[in-house]
Amino acid sequence: MKKFILGKKLEMSQMFDSEGNVIPMTVIQAGPMEVTQIKNKEKDGYGAVQVGFGKTRKEFKTEGFEKGAKIDVSVFAEGDVVKVSGLTKGRGCQGVVKRHGFKGAPKTHGTKHAHREPGSIGAVWPQRVVKGTRMGGRMGQERVSIMNLKVVKVELEKNLLYVKGAVPGARGTLLEIVGK
Repeated sequence: MKKFILGKKLEMSQMFDSEGNVIPMTVIQAGPMEVTQIKNKEKDGYGAVQVGFGKTRKEFKTEGFEKGAKIDVSVFAEGDVVKVSGLTKGRGCQGVVKRHGFKGAPKTHGTKHAHREPGSIGAVWPQRVVKGTRMGGRMGQERVSIMNLKVVKVELEKNLLYVKGAVPGARGTLLEIVGK
């Protein structure tokens, strides 16, 4: 059976290990969830479990659960390695310097009012802008997965999961935590 849970990012924090080294970590409000639907190969063409976390419904491809079963943070233990997926912070419409890391034009040598522009975007041939040319536009709000994060601590009473390192999104972002 696969280990998984949905959670909400609360905050970044830190703790110290026995040798005095600092461990940066993310605090996640994980679960409890309820199994709301079972998908099977005969009826749906694939096997999966649909779970509910608040008003959110998500599917995980796994078997071995019954409808109405509760899943809480106790499925994970200290030392487990997990993959955390979520949406990154949306940054709106950004220019090429921030969005793609362009260097920009020099401040002197004749540059006037064009310091953060992309420069030439076309060519002699073909006489058009090639598809995929990096330009300014909407940045962020993309689904990102961070692999191989270690569970530092589990608090069963408060349904809190402490994961070493940073996870995508702002505070309150819905996260998908899957164990290896």
